[in-house]
Amino acid sequence: MNPLASLVASALLALQTAAPLPPPAASVLAADSPQTTVAGNTFLAPSGWRLSVHDHATILEAPEGGSRIALIDLQAKDADGAVAAAWAEYGELKWPLLNTNDRPDREGWAGIRLYNYQTSPNEKRNVQAGARRANGIWTVVIFDMDEAVAEKRAAQVALIMGRLLPKGYQRESFAGKSANPLDAKRIARLSRFVEEGQKKLGIPGVSIGLIQDGKVVFADGFGKRDLARAEKPDADTLYMIASNTKAMTTLMLAKLVDEGKLTWDTPVTTVLPAFKLGDADTTRRVLVRHLICACTGLPRQDLEWIFQFAGLTPDGALQTLAGMQPTSKFGELFQYSNPLASAGGYVGGHVAFPDLELGAAYDEAMRTRVFAPLGMSATTFDFQQAFSGNHATSHGADVDGKPAYAVMEANYSAIPVRPAAGAWSSVRDVLKYVAMEIDEGLLPDGKRYIARDPLLARRAPQVAISKDVTYGMGLMVDTTYGIPVIHHGGDMIGYHSDMIWLPQQRVGAVILTNSDEGPLLRGPFRRKLLELLFDGKPEADADVAGAAKNFYADVAAARKLLTVPADPALAGKLAARYSNPALGDVVVRHAGDATVFDFGEWKSEVATRREPDGSISFVTTSPGMEEIPLVVGGSGDQRTLTLRDAQHEYVFAER
Repeated sequence: MNPLASLVASALLALQTAAPLPPPAASVLAADSPQTTVAGNTFLAPSGWRLSVHDHATILEAPEGGSRIALIDLQAKDADGAVAAAWAEYGELKWPLLNTNDRPDREGWAGIRLYNYQTSPNEKRNVQAGARRANGIWTVVIFDMDEAVAEKRAAQVALIMGRLLPKGYQRESFAGKSANPLDAKRIARLSRFVEEGQKKLGIPGVSIGLIQDGKVVFADGFGKRDLARAEKPDADTLYMIASNTKAMTTLMLAKLVDEGKLTWDTPVTTVLPAFKLGDADTTRRVLVRHLICACTGLPRQDLEWIFQFAGLTPDGALQTLAGMQPTSKFGELFQYSNPLASAGGYVGGHVAFPDLELGAAYDEAMRTRVFAPLGMSATTFDFQQAFSGNHATSHGADVDGKPAYAVMEANYSAIPVRPAAGAWSSVRDVLKYVAMEIDEGLLPDGKRYIARDPLLARRAPQVAISKDVTYGMGLMVDTTYGIPVIHHGGDMIGYHSDMIWLPQQRVGAVILTNSDEGPLLRGPFRRKLLELLFDGKPEADADVAGAAKNFYADVAAARKLLTVPADPALAGKLAARYSNPALGDVVVRHAGDATVFDFGEWKSEVATRREPDGSISFVTTSPGMEEIPLVVGGSGDQRTLTLRDAQHEYVFAER
């Protein structure tokens, strides 16, 4: 890219994103602290953030500066008027409105509406607003943050938003309540909820399972295993369970702790000297527990293993960690790292079977320590074995929001990092794992499979995700409603799932889906389960209905910005091949009217999009790998395409 043009563009963007500075009275918070807005609504303010009050606005600024969340209380006729008045007080609105979403009334708030603004990839910025009403006053939240700061400090953002409640409101609590039996009537209600949600969201297939007091009370599926075929999924249908693999990996590590082969506090370099991070100090300090606690400060860096995995071995996956740098202090913030979690599995495998290759050692450690003892006979890391039998096909929405096949090829990226995301399993098998967790290490025949201490250590908080949610070792513990709900989700291309258990009530559940709309169902599924168990407020049905409506509205709004097929004049200016050291090559192909970006391991047709700052992006459109913008830059024989995640930038240069 031309350096002068880049400098001018940066200056213009700085002017566009400028907002009023906090008043001189702003103070830096020494600890997380309860606060109130001007109207008396309560929230928690994070440690290290700068808090200031100006007229109707309570402004929180992240430690990096220039990234703010404003909570503005005011009188207005409606949500639109409230948001317009809030922007007038906060600062000039420079971004076009992409669309609005209405949300169901929740936790004392009514009239909830979210406003999404179209920023340009080059700005590296997220801008949103949201209006909600309580006690006759509108509260508008303006979210105006640098993308890197927003991702790094996502847990602190959740701290603010998760406890933003109207003045005088008390959140619903199930503490001290006995759970209802999951009888035929309640199971029918949950099944109907799942089936209706699956249809509204366009998810081809869903399998669910329920266990209470040691007995499986339901296990079956709804819809189709494959969009084009009639077979229904059931309790034995295999899905990729993605990051649910992490909890099973940490169970294998717990077994090694139980056997005395390592401890949670064993320095990793003492058992695997080749282990290395980009930061030497962090490398020395990493203990076994830290590999799977999301607390080392290593940021999410998924593009590198999703784009460049052909021929990658577990050894090679470990070596990529040497180029990864922490972006927050050790133990300071929740930052989720798949490559680091995969290292945890390979360390355990190496300890168990030091003479085997890392991948083979891990696979054997999982077979002998987890799958075989728990009777999980169908669970496998072998894709071909999974494909040979009863399995669900991966799906997603196409550019127009219609169900379609997802880019399955991209899921093979999980193989080199499989301790983090690579297992295939069924509802029936995952329920066996959940049953053991509920029984704190006992098998169905009453025999002890693992000691309680190493098992339960995985649930102990290692880092906060929000005030009410903590991350342990491959497990989340959520106390939002006054009782511990332990769970972990899983997300790969076209496969999204969750496994859940309430230890005090001895209840567990599993939901596996075969489409990228799955996350819109699994959260409400958890809520619906709680409603049925504790006669909670009926919220889950409205959540699914709203999620479906907003999903299709978001797809339609994004579609209006795209030119499909890609603009031929712009596509004609592309180089034939681009390359990036970390992500590999992009080969540009033209097939009739279509322009295809071939990344080697997978490919996608691209659309063109003109960004608000005048830049041009080529945007992938294949289901599962859609909405990835590569921004055109450079000139002459140095044409470039720039791809970003929240904290990294990858420039593909013309070859």
